[in-house]
Amino acid sequence: RLFNLLGEYRLLVPVKRAYHKTTNSHHRFYRHPNLLKPGPEQVTALEPEQVWVADITYLPLRSGTACLSLVTDACSRKIVGYHVGENLQTENVVKAFRQALRRRKTTGPLVHHSDRGLQYCSVLYQSVHERNGITCSMTDGYDCYQNALAERINGILKNEFL
Repeated sequence: RLFNLLGEYRLLVPVKRAYHKTTNSHHRFYRHPNLLKPGPEQVTALEPEQVWVADITYLPLRSGTACLSLVTDACSRKIVGYHVGENLQTENVVKAFRQALRRRKTTGPLVHHSDRGLQYCSVLYQSVHERNGITCSMTDGYDCYQNALAERINGILKNEFL
């Protein structure tokens, strides 16, 4: 009913989105279990800087598109690292992750959760985890709901601010 009224008074903003696939889960690189999935081993963020989620999204530009890599704290919902690049290369995702690590205030255990995109599974990205003692968690496959917080942040940025 609310949306009908909003539509009637032309208060709804039409969503203009092109869909771009950024994840290729079929590869030979590292894969980790989903530690955020409900079950006996589930990790829950009770305080900031315990669980970070990451994702990549396309940004529409007049001259084409750019790729935004985000690292978001699962408890505070704060974007702790970001990088805008011209492509989906791993180096751009690593820059966002390193920015988040530089801004980190605590030294406790940290779980980093992402989809199984090539960038997150790459040797370079995994080496940053290993050097910093970070536990890696990944979605089981193509289910975007297993990385829902990161996807939601992308949606808010694209639909409400662009």
